[in-house]
Amino acid sequence: MSEKNHNFIPTLLKGIGMGAANVIPGVSGGTIALITGIYEKLINSLKSFDLKAFKLLMKGDFKAFGTYINFNFLVAVFLGVGVSIVSLAKLLEYFFENYPIYLWAFFFGLIMASVYYVGKTIEKWNLNTIVSMILGTAIAIMISLLNPTTENNDLFYLFLCGIVAISSMILPGLSGSFVLILMGNYMLILTSISKLDLAILAPFGLGCLFGLLAFSHLLAWVFKKFKDATISLLTGFILGSLLILWPWKNTLYLKDEVGVFILKDNEKVVQGYQWFFPEIGMETLFAVALIISGIASIWVIEFMGNKVKS
Repeated sequence: MSEKNHNFIPTLLKGIGMGAANVIPGVSGGTIALITGIYEKLINSLKSFDLKAFKLLMKGDFKAFGTYINFNFLVAVFLGVGVSIVSLAKLLEYFFENYPIYLWAFFFGLIMASVYYVGKTIEKWNLNTIVSMILGTAIAIMISLLNPTTENNDLFYLFLCGIVAISSMILPGLSGSFVLILMGNYMLILTSISKLDLAILAPFGLGCLFGLLAFSHLLAWVFKKFKDATISLLTGFILGSLLILWPWKNTLYLKDEVGVFILKDNEKVVQGYQWFFPEIGMETLFAVALIISGIASIWVIEFMGNKVKS
């Protein structure tokens, strides 16, 4: 499971890319892992936390335990993810509030290019892979059309949010951040990260840990048995997620029977989104330039992934 000549820094940088992606609603860290060539290795490493790993740990054979779970690789990835999430949370919060179209535009381009680069890893296209891709696209679109619920800081609900969000985060094309929006707790988690509010982050983090270890076993098995169909399904997820990322949309807020906005903790409750095509202007042209930048970024990530294999 371990790689003796493991290169820590490139994997750390890939982890940073995954962390940045996971903070953005509609973008998946799993997509970055898949593009940079570490996805299957990451899933198999996480799957290694089993009874054998537990026995090695209890025996005090830490060297064998580290080799079995691919410890250096996992530390590099999750250190990068953690550093990225903590450092970017406040910055992204600012951009979401002040320049949402530009932020959405960059990631729209990034994910649009990902469809091609992930799809080209499918070894053989046939009826099964085509159907899987269509199914993945349909599921992602249906998720994007769901109405978000209201914020909830109950401990068990935060634990459940962690399980669902981390499972989504490691699925390419299915954004854990967007799932948190649907569950009503995206801004709660984002602000808690910037404030290091452990009362919120502790139950959420435990849910993430539980979900990560449990879901990785299922993914590893599916990848081993149905690799092409799985990648085509994930490609569909990525394609369908473009609807979530479309930069030009109005946020619709929940109102009561007489048309007054419903507030929760002095914030309007998001009901959904209304998509539209923009008028030509400097803002639109700059947003298009950012879409192109996002596409170019994926090309660079793909190039680096081919140059340096973890």
